[in-house]
Amino acid sequence: MAKIVVTGGAGFIGSHIVERFLSAGHSVTVVDNLSSGSLSNLFDGAEFTEIDIRSKDIRPLLRSLAPDILIHTAAQMSVRASMEDPTFDADVNVVGLVNILQSFVPGKLPYVVFLSTGGAIYGEQDTFPAKEDHALKPTSIYGLAKHVGEEYLEFWAREFQLKHAVLRLANVYGPRQNPHGEAGVVAIFNKKLIAGETPTINGKGEQTRDFVYVKDVARAVESVCAQQVRGVFNIGTGRETSVNTLYKMIVKSLNKDTPAAYGEAKAGEQMRSCIDASAALKAFDWTPEVSLETGCLETSEWFKGQ
Repeated sequence: MAKIVVTGGAGFIGSHIVERFLSAGHSVTVVDNLSSGSLSNLFDGAEFTEIDIRSKDIRPLLRSLAPDILIHTAAQMSVRASMEDPTFDADVNVVGLVNILQSFVPGKLPYVVFLSTGGAIYGEQDTFPAKEDHALKPTSIYGLAKHVGEEYLEFWAREFQLKHAVLRLANVYGPRQNPHGEAGVVAIFNKKLIAGETPTINGKGEQTRDFVYVKDVARAVESVCAQQVRGVFNIGTGRETSVNTLYKMIVKSLNKDTPAAYGEAKAGEQMRSCIDASAALKAFDWTPEVSLETGCLETSEWFKGQ
């Protein structure tokens, strides 16, 4: 049994990771400021402390917890918000990470898993799907901040022998995703359609994304932790799906016939994004198992239950 801390563990992705580790019998502590997470996402058996990752108070807390593994999911996750307020994005996504790393003294560092971005970090891709050695040229502050976070971890590895893995996630969707604000398009479409509203697609809807199911992501985190593999790994499906195609899938899963409205394209949004996860298969035997069709159906069923 490992002692595990999950930052952002009351959030969408974090809560699925917590659920998976608890079911495997591990000791799990969640730290979350509940800015986008929810108490309803917490599971019995997990310890919980409400705290911001930027707070100096998190350092003695983490030292006292002395985790074997720290999974960092807490983040400012909106591309649009990062473009509107780069200072806030850097404060959470860079300063917050560095604050956590400063909690531990050399020689007593946990194994760290950092959830990065497999879409925003590569920017407009030269090849499809992108491998981990693709040029990093983010088109958003969010992508840039994740890149900087990866560099801080690499520095800690060189200077303080930190063992860590970076998981560059494709567009994650699934149950518990927050449908408010920018959020994930799958959640937004479901929420609006169920409420009898008409969703708006940004631009022409031909922009593509690599949609990966949240339970597949949680399984990837569990697999990389089990073997404590070091390195940078894409976690995605290698499959491009346009927003228009996705919308049709969700409409079908909800038995609706609502046509979408179309609005202006958003700043910082890429046209195409798709990543190659073959390195994860080779390193820790991970490959996606849930198809987009199945995942959309399960997600729509969850939203209908809300």
